[in-house]
Amino acid sequence: MNLITLTEPQSAIAEAYQSLRTSLEFSSLEKPVRSILLAAVDGSVDKTTTVANLAVVMAQSGDRVILVDGDLRHPHQHEVFGVAATGGLAQWLESGGSAPLQKTSLEKLRVLPGGAAVSNPVALLSTRRLNERLTELMELADYILIDAPPLLSVTDAALWASQVDGVVLLVNGGHTKKDQAQRAKEILARVQANLLGAVLLNAE
Repeated sequence: MNLITLTEPQSAIAEAYQSLRTSLEFSSLEKPVRSILLAAVDGSVDKTTTVANLAVVMAQSGDRVILVDGDLRHPHQHEVFGVAATGGLAQWLESGGSAPLQKTSLEKLRVLPGGAAVSNPVALLSTRRLNERLTELMELADYILIDAPPLLSVTDAALWASQVDGVVLLVNGGHTKKDQAQRAKEILARVQANLLGAVLLNAE
């Protein structure tokens, strides 16, 4: 996958990611938002690349960032950054121990890969266990960014949304319908998620 924030850091798209980073930094000055779920409305959104590029610009600005591949059904972040896929989040949730973080080419950015694909990860993503693991990660970084399955596809993203400081909704301008975006917002409201805003991708 092409991480434009690495290959073309002066491009307009890379600048858009910088603007998103700044917006998130100032989204809540009273209570800093440090753990953030970037939640795709539906499967048409290229969430993996979006989260990865945001993680890169945050790390480039000097923040310590951990990118968590929370899509345990179809993990892909290990492919983006060329890190080992084994012994990732799924196994850590199940067995505990030290967080299996992988280094990247950026000193400030580490990746927690999803690990071996799990057919039914909901049991692993129990509220207490997820909260404990996120608390551990928060001691190791300034920001935690999470890549999870689309909100309208499975319940995984809603479980993540209930535990993080804030959620950014990812909308595909060329595909996502208005009623789909509304349903996604309703899901977030049901789990009392803190919706920080939305990002429109592929806008014409």
